[in-house]
Amino acid sequence: MVAENGKDFAIRNEDRDALHILPLGMLEFETRPLRQARLIKNVRLNSVVELFAGEGIGSGQMEVDHLQSQFSWPSNPPHRDLRLLRKLAKLPSYDVYSLRILFRELGINVDDQEHLQLSPAKRAELTEYMKTFTHPLIMQIYGADDMEIRSFNDVVGLFKNPDIDMVREKLKTMANKLQIDLTEVPRFLEDYGDIFLSLSYYRQCLDKVEPLIDDFLETASEIRGNYQLKSDANLMKTCQTVESSMNGMMAAISGRFETFERYTNNMWQNLNAMRFRQVKSFIEDYHTTIGGSLCAITVKMSAWARLFPNRDTGGPTRRAEFIIGEMKQGIDRLQEIEANAPKIEKIDWADE
Repeated sequence: MVAENGKDFAIRNEDRDALHILPLGMLEFETRPLRQARLIKNVRLNSVVELFAGEGIGSGQMEVDHLQSQFSWPSNPPHRDLRLLRKLAKLPSYDVYSLRILFRELGINVDDQEHLQLSPAKRAELTEYMKTFTHPLIMQIYGADDMEIRSFNDVVGLFKNPDIDMVREKLKTMANKLQIDLTEVPRFLEDYGDIFLSLSYYRQCLDKVEPLIDDFLETASEIRGNYQLKSDANLMKTCQTVESSMNGMMAAISGRFETFERYTNNMWQNLNAMRFRQVKSFIEDYHTTIGGSLCAITVKMSAWARLFPNRDTGGPTRRAEFIIGEMKQGIDRLQEIEANAPKIEKIDWADE
């Protein structure tokens, strides 16, 4: 199948919108079959290459180092594609916001920068989340009397308006409010939309996984109180470890969102470009931490939900086996992500 970009592979929207999937077609691999493959995080939080997947055929997954024999790559020195895959396998999350930072740090070039953007469908899906961040900007700059500007899209759409004089006056108003030059307004709007879209994306990911975590924690508590199972010391310790890790990570993520919200609200009290750039930098510093945490939790909770979609599916023993065999594996990576998180730097004006 030939994609719209003329290549014999396509990047699916749902893949680039995911936390745990890296479509390898966005990178320049010498081995052609890899360009149609995906790097995915499995329930044990290991990165494996999925060479094929489909209804009725399942998922063809291989560990990264096993590809050497699959493609007859030389062992010394390791093939270029293998070296790249080993780097990618270590990344904590494959969401586009984390990848922008991590690719830059690793010196990895992307075939098309559009691959590091959320799909149009996902951006539309996040519209309600974005209103929290875009409405205050509109009110700050235009106030309630300007009925022509009702959404962030209306602000961006100014640049396509045929009424040049009206556009110039609107943009002058914006530039004056933000204390920036008129020519800086387009870049400001691009950055503003992108950073708060990232926050909306992570917030939606958190909202989706929270009910699954609640269900899991309730089950874990029931297992610890089960008359037949509570004599299993290893199971009890594992349940406690997994519960503690999940609770700790959720508390850390929620705390960061609260800080983001407080800093953003205070920014709007006296909005200017300098304050926005400080908040933008602050949020970006935590992209890889939040992305990694949400990726790990989402992968594990999604596997749990697939196997136990309701309270009547699988008894306590089957659920206990899954916790021991799968949920426990890789849980230490949650603790590593948190241990490597940057310290929250205070912004003086943001805590006024």
